[in-house]
Amino acid sequence: MTKKIKPLKTVARAGGKPAAKTRFLHLHSTFDAGGKELRAVRLINAFGLDIAHSIVSAEPQSMAAAAHISKAVSVDYPDNFPSLAGFPTLGRLKRLAEAMRGYDLVLTYNWGAMDAVMAHTLYSQAFRLPPLIHHEDGFNSEEALKLKKRRNWYRQIALGRTAALIVPSQGLAKIAHDVWHQPASRIHRIANGIATGTYGKKPKADVLPGLIKRSGEHWVGTIAGLRAVKDLTLLVRAFSDLPEYWQLVILGEGPERAAIEAQAAALRIEHRVHLPGFVANPANAIGLFDIFALSSKSEQFPISVVEAMAAGLPIAAPAVGDIAAMVAPENARYIVEAGNEAALSDALASLASNPQQALKIGEANRVKARESFDEERMIARYRALYMAAAGGKPLR
Repeated sequence: MTKKIKPLKTVARAGGKPAAKTRFLHLHSTFDAGGKELRAVRLINAFGLDIAHSIVSAEPQSMAAAAHISKAVSVDYPDNFPSLAGFPTLGRLKRLAEAMRGYDLVLTYNWGAMDAVMAHTLYSQAFRLPPLIHHEDGFNSEEALKLKKRRNWYRQIALGRTAALIVPSQGLAKIAHDVWHQPASRIHRIANGIATGTYGKKPKADVLPGLIKRSGEHWVGTIAGLRAVKDLTLLVRAFSDLPEYWQLVILGEGPERAAIEAQAAALRIEHRVHLPGFVANPANAIGLFDIFALSSKSEQFPISVVEAMAAGLPIAAPAVGDIAAMVAPENARYIVEAGNEAALSDALASLASNPQQALKIGEANRVKARESFDEERMIARYRALYMAAAGGKPLR
């Protein structure tokens, strides 16, 4: 049985005055502590007491991002919400639609929540459902190199009654318009932002568990889920020819850990490749890196690149998604062809052998991050879009 939820509650504020509480329903493909999930958490925390949130994950066991939500925020995790995963029969879609009743706004995220988007499109008028805004941040390994025709067709239909489609990158905006045939008025590109000012301090050498940056060491670092789409074994190979005093530090967790360790062992550099695990607050650690690197097969607008820029790091990465446009012009030559191991290796070697040039590039990246990617701008745009939709106003 679907839990009934009242659309508005009142809560006591200082002085005893009641305040209306708007209810947002978040339907995630996963709620692990990845980029899109932690962005959603930052928005939830920024919105404060005026909004109550219900959060559902298509992978119920993947809820690590919940630990980062402020205790001052009203949030719940309905355990009787219909599963977001399964074959999209009309009966299942109807149950999903019924469960959306009583909220003021439904927010869906990525392919794993697309059945809920379809349910909303099919039954929104019959059930008088609240508006729905869909977020698309990129693709998993199944679509990293080529989109699936059947999924494109499904997205095109499912997105037909959404109030808005939010994407972080120019590439995704183009796909939404040209491939999913969404009208330009529905597509809103909002660049990912972070609290850039928190990345300026130099971390302590021992901030990472089980790992200390020693005098004379230099680190190539990355922040990434240890998944196949991140192609971290390629990064290990591209790194391997750097001098012995260079270390590779990969912050993250995931199923590819064993493959990364095996690749390092095969190259006999396992003593220089370190996987300390997931770091909840990258601002506390990323400043230990001397070079930031990515090797992903697919990205759109990676928050880790913005974090590295805010920390004043030069970046070596493949030209996927918006990365080439994100970095400062001084960094452009180190954004290389995707999947080109030799080119990434050369970019790392060039930055490693020219430390003064690397510092200048890092400072240019820091300036651009603060000017273009601070989270205040991002939060303001999301707030305006969400509240306009929840209030029934036209979206701009």
